[in-house]
Amino acid sequence: MSTKDVQHVLGKVSNGVCIIGAGYNDKVNGMTAAWVSQVSFNPMLVMVAVGKERYTHKMIEKSGVFSISVLDENQIDLAKHFGFKSGKDIDKFTDIPYETYSTTCPVLKDCLAYLDCKVVGSYQAGDHTLFIAEILSCDTKREAKPLPYRAKDYFG
Repeated sequence: MSTKDVQHVLGKVSNGVCIIGAGYNDKVNGMTAAWVSQVSFNPMLVMVAVGKERYTHKMIEKSGVFSISVLDENQIDLAKHFGFKSGKDIDKFTDIPYETYSTTCPVLKDCLAYLDCKVVGSYQAGDHTLFIAEILSCDTKREAKPLPYRAKDYFG
């Protein structure tokens, strides 16, 4: 079994594309992610897997909060914008309208739905950290088909 074989099989698992928003010390950042999942009904918990080298990872670690903005099938350019550029180098939210809720993490104004979350645990998983979080607030903003995940399209 090769890495290529595993990647091919895992490519068959359906995931939507989201923007994980974070804020710390008056700075905001976001990154494209597809490894997002509900993990509990009671309490309502979600999980995001964030690469340890990502600027957003450091912000979540320090602040203990994040947001999830769900993208629609026509927002591939936003997915690329947040996936191919680093928040270490640029302000990814320049000219991108967003709003904030209780965590003050950025939520895209034009997303399908959002979750505002507080970290309750984290686990090391190879080159990623799994952040488990309680959902503090969420809403569906509009109806449309979610943007499907294909790694080569959103990550450099």
